[in-house]
Amino acid sequence: MTGLYPSACAGVWLNGEQVRPDTVARLRSVFSLVMSDFHLFERLYGYEAADPVQINQWIDRMGLAQKVRFENGTFSTRKLSTGQRKRLALITMLVEDRPVFIFDEWAAEQDPHFRDVFYNELLPDLRNRGKAVISVTHDQSYLSNADMVVRLEYGRIVATET
Repeated sequence: MTGLYPSACAGVWLNGEQVRPDTVARLRSVFSLVMSDFHLFERLYGYEAADPVQINQWIDRMGLAQKVRFENGTFSTRKLSTGQRKRLALITMLVEDRPVFIFDEWAAEQDPHFRDVFYNELLPDLRNRGKAVISVTHDQSYLSNADMVVRLEYGRIVATET
């Protein structure tokens, strides 16, 4: 779906046009994602003009102000827990401000407070901003917050609920 791998089916379509090798970059530009196995850069490549005040406000909101700051175009450290690094990755997604946000087990390493913030504050805020949000999770506790739940078994859709 994101264009990271070549399609194994009849193809991928974006806004009525089939994605081809020469147009896959346009498909990729629609998505911001944090995979379960992610890398966090110290800089926001391609977003050098990002407002450091706004980024530091997000850092404060994510409970990271005592650990990291964004100054001179870089994060002061990446030596954080996995959950904290995922919060920084979420901030980079907010800076990118793309139409589709994909989270692959994002809340798995979060403490209970930030898991609750993620599902009950951040995801609804993204939805209210008109973003499409796909959150892959095994956590059944927050499924009632979803507009749609798609259940998979062995890579196949077995049920959908709205």
